[in-house]
Amino acid sequence: MRILHFFKTAFPETMGGIEQVIDQLARGSNRLGIETEVLTLTEGTDTRPIDIHGYRIHRVRCDFQLASTGFSASAYGRFSQLARQADIIHYHFPWPFMDLLHFAGRIQKPCLVTYHSDIIRQRLLLSVYRPLMNRFMRDVDQIVATSPNYLATSSVLQKYAAKVSVVPIGLDKTTYPAPNPARLRYWQEKLGERFFLFVGVLRYYKGLHILLEAAKDTNIAIAIVGAGPTENELKRKAAQLKLHHIHFFGYLPEEDKAALLELCYGVIFPSHLRSEAFGISLLEGAMYGKPMISCEIGTGTTYINIGEETGLVVPPSDPTSLRDAMLYLLRNPAKAAEMGRRAENRYQQYFTADKMVHKYAALYRDLYAKTLH
Repeated sequence: MRILHFFKTAFPETMGGIEQVIDQLARGSNRLGIETEVLTLTEGTDTRPIDIHGYRIHRVRCDFQLASTGFSASAYGRFSQLARQADIIHYHFPWPFMDLLHFAGRIQKPCLVTYHSDIIRQRLLLSVYRPLMNRFMRDVDQIVATSPNYLATSSVLQKYAAKVSVVPIGLDKTTYPAPNPARLRYWQEKLGERFFLFVGVLRYYKGLHILLEAAKDTNIAIAIVGAGPTENELKRKAAQLKLHHIHFFGYLPEEDKAALLELCYGVIFPSHLRSEAFGISLLEGAMYGKPMISCEIGTGTTYINIGEETGLVVPPSDPTSLRDAMLYLLRNPAKAAEMGRRAENRYQQYFTADKMVHKYAALYRDLYAKTLH
């Protein structure tokens, strides 16, 4: 069986949550004998295919961006060609240009879409796009939500609930490098024994401006790993507030990220808007057995982090509650350690890549079997 994943970005050019999901799915599917290819856009000039982690990534040039949606004149021909060779098309929503190509290519193959997030910010454009989106959702054979929380709170998913399955995102810890002792010593000397860690793309919905307010008038060490559109604004704010205990490290090699996950006291995830549909780096914290702090925004973050069990859940956009949560964990190390153990147990129970891959493989088989009748 051959699966074609289609999304606007992919490894190794970008390292966001959806890219991680596609990568983990492709790696695991190949181990089950399911051949995987990925079609994506690239901002660069090199459009040669890349072989990575046992699967192939095909790239077409992104011609322009409009409201975070990449468009490509060359994508139509490449998509049509790869779709003809595939047994199943696996889309990753949202990306309106993808919907257009689905209909322009007159796709007759079984189609599955993983619904990663509602469209939150572009309200005006959503009103224009909604008829196409609804037609696309009606046309695909299967929709996958990444958590029961998101299914319950998304008006779009509720509309198509009859064909929605829930498959939580999963991670394979063996794909993360084991940091060598020298890197562990380096980071421990730099940050000390008790620091909180945030990992992610620095975007408007990540709530990092709220975290900076929460850190004001404390000496809580916080490591921020990642880059993105709000990076300079956040650094300016940290400087204005004289937050010398906040460390911006930008993108780091995977070994250094693993070292920080291993060493941190807890993982903090202050996302305050529904644009944060799941929270891969929150899940990484659970995988490493760390207590977590997140906000209740009605999405998958609270499916990963159960309040008072695997960590603490606070109201969104509330610096005082965020500060109190960090101080509580620091003042109660035994409780924090127990929450970390429960977080790791929950990861093993619900969020391994193996569980995710087998659930998707079952959906693929069901869709493929229907084409044989």
